[in-house]
Amino acid sequence: MLLQAACVLLTACLPLATAGPVSRPKAGFDWSSTKALIAFGDSYTYVQGTHGHQNFSFIGDQFNLAYTSETLLTNKIVQNQTATAEGGPNWVEFLTKCGIKEGLTSPQSCKKQLWDFAFAGADISTEYTPLHHNFTVSLVDQVNQFKQYGHPALKHTIKSQLTLIAIWIGINDINDSAQYAVDFPTFYKSITDALFDSVEDLYGLGYKNYLFMNLPPLDRTPGNQAKSSPSPNATQVEWYNSALAEHAAAFAGKHKDAEVMLFDAHARLGAILDEPAKYGIVNTTNFCPGYDQPDIAVNYENYGCPTPLDKYFWFNSGHMTSHVHQVLAEEVEDWLRR
Repeated sequence: MLLQAACVLLTACLPLATAGPVSRPKAGFDWSSTKALIAFGDSYTYVQGTHGHQNFSFIGDQFNLAYTSETLLTNKIVQNQTATAEGGPNWVEFLTKCGIKEGLTSPQSCKKQLWDFAFAGADISTEYTPLHHNFTVSLVDQVNQFKQYGHPALKHTIKSQLTLIAIWIGINDINDSAQYAVDFPTFYKSITDALFDSVEDLYGLGYKNYLFMNLPPLDRTPGNQAKSSPSPNATQVEWYNSALAEHAAAFAGKHKDAEVMLFDAHARLGAILDEPAKYGIVNTTNFCPGYDQPDIAVNYENYGCPTPLDKYFWFNSGHMTSHVHQVLAEEVEDWLRR
């Protein structure tokens, strides 16, 4: 009943098992006029910054949450092999065309500025799952940090009405809690309650445009494909995605002036796994063991890899290759332009 309500409240709704968006942008949303994207999330979304925690963030960490406006505005996106968790640009970089070139990029130099507050290894809230490291910044704290330091620094640089908030979170939550002895639908509802409490904070700052990404098919990671009983399993992923859809629908119903979009990343990535040849991918079942070697791009065969990394779906045991992120970003952009 709740999922049916979610479909009614959102502008359009497709079953999670089919390829396509869960909700489409409204006629009033104009991606071409969007000047900035502010991102929150985990390692699927994080980008390295010159003032960030190495291999984890664009700026700061749990021990260094405070920063000045000057520190943020002079921060630069780093693009190299280790600057994301994907071995190259990730989806928000491809989507904004910001920070995709090797070297350093100031977000302010991009046509669509990318301000990324995601933290690799983040869960939504420590109320439900523990931090991966003592320096990890959870989604709740990412938003709190942004409220205190990011928004005051950016409010004179970008316009909220021309800004899109992008949130992709839950991957670590579902992995970390997969073996909990809980009623999972209820548990996932509680986690997403905490998520949308933070989204309410962002709305209170004046941001009205939101893009949510649901969970990828985590039951099809290399490790899970080798198991007779994947963890998390497909049902758990579906339960979480249903909770996210219901919360997004409720948020859209509560805030009629907000643009609330939920992209079905689960279905789109599942479609790539089902028909990889369409996307130039030949390996969907495992990953190159030398993925993190500095010469992997040219000497992949030395590490037992028959093809370059961009022919793999999985970059490592839990992350997708930069090539898959590029394909996904192109589809998200096409969808945003409709």
